[in-house]
Amino acid sequence: MNDFQAIADRVEIEALRGEFTDAAMMRDRPRLASLFTPDGALRMPDIPVELIGREEILAGGERLQSQWDFFVQNTHPGTILIDGDGDTATGRAYIQELARTLDGRQGLNYAVYHDRYRRTAEGWRFAERVYEVRYLDTSPLAGAAPRAAPAASFADPAPSERLERTAAALRANGFAAEILDDTAAARARVRDLLPEGATVFTGASETLRLSGIEEDINGGGRYDAVRPRVLAMDRVTDADEIRRLVAVPEFVVNSVAAVTETGSLVLASGSGSQLPANAGGAGHAVWIVGAQKVVPDLNTALRRVEEHALPLEDARAREVYGSPSAVNLLLVLNADPRPGRGTVLLLREAVGY
Repeated sequence: MNDFQAIADRVEIEALRGEFTDAAMMRDRPRLASLFTPDGALRMPDIPVELIGREEILAGGERLQSQWDFFVQNTHPGTILIDGDGDTATGRAYIQELARTLDGRQGLNYAVYHDRYRRTAEGWRFAERVYEVRYLDTSPLAGAAPRAAPAASFADPAPSERLERTAAALRANGFAAEILDDTAAARARVRDLLPEGATVFTGASETLRLSGIEEDINGGGRYDAVRPRVLAMDRVTDADEIRRLVAVPEFVVNSVAAVTETGSLVLASGSGSQLPANAGGAGHAVWIVGAQKVVPDLNTALRRVEEHALPLEDARAREVYGSPSAVNLLLVLNADPRPGRGTVLLLREAVGY
């Protein structure tokens, strides 16, 4: 191997390590997984995590990413040694990281990646990365991640790349997730998902009303619709029966106040009556979510509830019911313990609030 080839290989391997950090920082897990050989391994004994193959690296990365409030990684140049065959190499990269998770864990650490590289038809790829922590400080971090843009942006549809990132995170958390163009596509997909004659409860949702899905379910005669039955019952004498009907239907169809790019769903309620079915009481759940409801993280989701959704719902409630609205209960679904029970239909257009 000539000197020029050796220099070119070292430059490409260094670029590979930089690409890894960029993919981690940009939360681009498909790109990060593609930097490994198909049988590549990412090992983190101190966590402990061991991921073998691109699919495991992708899924494991999504799970890890979904826990972050913020994450910063800096990679510093280390060693690169090209083996005698010219198609494999070893090296080390030095890492400094700051991180805080949504449950409050936080810290600063310094670590080393012990690497094996392999030349492939796609270029140099990681055959193995082994992450060794050399120093860890879990003292409270004084800083914080800058918060999202002003509340006005909560009405703007998220672009395609954010929808794709959100859908991937939802799938990693056990939800089924699909991206559809508009409400017409959502109406057709809901019809596919709900068997004729199924018992279906629709949550109180402007998304369902404006899209026509509410009328499809409650007024079409195709389903055993719970909401019309409940509205015809006496709220005092039939209170227990109403509670049972809305808590454990076969299907619940609803929307959410926000969905995070880390794969969490946030529902807000004044009475709490529709939350049990969404939380797990219903056998199956379908959530229709406009593109404007996508937010970066849980903190921003809570801001969206208070600063955007609540004022709009309050104005509607005062006009329709003559009384104010309130966020008395919140439901946060970080993952589905019964994978596939819930389906999220992400729309490319804005609908509801």
